[in-house]
Amino acid sequence: MTQTLFDAYFPLILWTSLGLLCFRFLPQTLPRLLGRSLYWVGIPIEILALARQTDFSQSIALPPFITFTALLLGLGVAVLCLKIIQRLAFLPMAAALNSPAIQGSFILAAVLGNTGFVGLAIAPAFIDHTYLNWIVFYSLTHNLIGTYGFGVFIASYFARETHQNHWWVQLRDVFTVPTLWTFVLGYLTRDIELPALVESGLQASIGIVIPAAFLLTGMRLAQLRGWKSLKLAVMPAMLKVVVIPGLVGILTTLCLGLSGDRRLAMVLMSGMPSAFAGLIFAEEYNLERELVASCIVVSTVLLLLVLPLWLFLFQ
Repeated sequence: MTQTLFDAYFPLILWTSLGLLCFRFLPQTLPRLLGRSLYWVGIPIEILALARQTDFSQSIALPPFITFTALLLGLGVAVLCLKIIQRLAFLPMAAALNSPAIQGSFILAAVLGNTGFVGLAIAPAFIDHTYLNWIVFYSLTHNLIGTYGFGVFIASYFARETHQNHWWVQLRDVFTVPTLWTFVLGYLTRDIELPALVESGLQASIGIVIPAAFLLTGMRLAQLRGWKSLKLAVMPAMLKVVVIPGLVGILTTLCLGLSGDRRLAMVLMSGMPSAFAGLIFAEEYNLERELVASCIVVSTVLLLLVLPLWLFLFQ
């Protein structure tokens, strides 16, 4: 397990540290430019490449259903926690959570998980190869419906004044997300052979987008204001890595009768750290960037602590 975690975390630590160290020598506008470039160009090209190489012939229905349920569960828990904290006015964080930008970042960090970069790197090591498709389809469903469906809807909603919010505005933002269209394009062109140069370029994009996302995280971490920035991240990080996967494990056992590796696969994937996409959305929609960056750090550290617990309880 130690070697698996090291292999998964080494690129994250390397590129994030590089962004953290180099930020002071870079233009202050670079993080926002990098975030928007990833949103409009980098991530869509990566998804196009992944859609072309993914085998959909062995599609199974239960993992996408569990993924969708976990997203709704996470959204409900996050909103409920926000409401409770806001009612407890004596808590230091209550005043901060009155800001729509912080509320949006709080929900994004608590709901969206890093099922791609971290999930697909860690979970397969603990799951029998028979159930690897469960992990792959969880990641696909989470990224398409969760990240670029729920995530964009939430970011769009909290980026606007209350009087400017209409359901059709959020739907417009969701349906104009470039990633969704490049996924459809990649899926429809799986059997079309592209020129070798184009195909190799698409595959190489994956090796560029992931380090760029880590660099962006490091740049935003360089702007954190110590404990003041981290303490607000503890609650959404706990929801993402501890509460939601725990509920998924309990509900899949009691309601669906799952056990063994099938159940563990769903628990591990639902408990991945806060997604880097949340930071990209924060850049694009002007939400609270520090909170998302802090949640990525706190939830990543928490995963190391709770992973042995999930293996003990649900394997």
